[in-house]
Amino acid sequence: MYFFRLVLYNGRKSCRYGLQRFQFIIDEVFLLAKRYYELHVAGCTRQLPILNVTDKLAIAGFVILGDTEIVENTAKEMVKKIPADTEVLMTAETKGIPLAAEMARILGMKRYVIARKSVKAYMENPLIVEDESITTQGKQMLCLMDTDIALIRNKKTFLLDDVISTGGSMRALAELAEKAGAEIIGKAAILAEGDAAMRQDIIYLEKLPLFDAE
Repeated sequence: MYFFRLVLYNGRKSCRYGLQRFQFIIDEVFLLAKRYYELHVAGCTRQLPILNVTDKLAIAGFVILGDTEIVENTAKEMVKKIPADTEVLMTAETKGIPLAAEMARILGMKRYVIARKSVKAYMENPLIVEDESITTQGKQMLCLMDTDIALIRNKKTFLLDDVISTGGSMRALAELAEKAGAEIIGKAAILAEGDAAMRQDIIYLEKLPLFDAE
């Protein structure tokens, strides 16, 4: 029932030990999936494994980590859509990081901001909120350290994620940015999943359907 969630969690942890281990986890997902969804985005085509997250709901697993072509192509398309006066890009770890990094590079930004999912030893007086998403079992925290708070305070900040579905993660990211004093001027994701595609307050490149569990 929760296999997909556990795979994503282990995939993130495995990144610490190298891309080869992470790729092994992704390969296992593809081998065990019985259904696939063909995604076309930014000139790329990918076969996404469809896996159950509950006994009624299944989702297509979209992972940009390690996929240079997807990251570069979607970043090029996304920078065309964001406001020209954007001063800072902000995302949450983990899967939004490569998108934000590539967009920042294209835009000539020296820094971008990452909301972390745990308080690190080097963080003094971290700012913390909670988030909940469709691929996360239970709640997680998002936090910023002092230097990142200073970077976005009173700055025109654009929020990024790889996929937006229920909107829980993006809401938490927005709450964190607002508490830090940022001026949020937009929100975007590569894919809008399910009903998120009907939202008027986000920018996205393609829709991603939800599926009945099997």
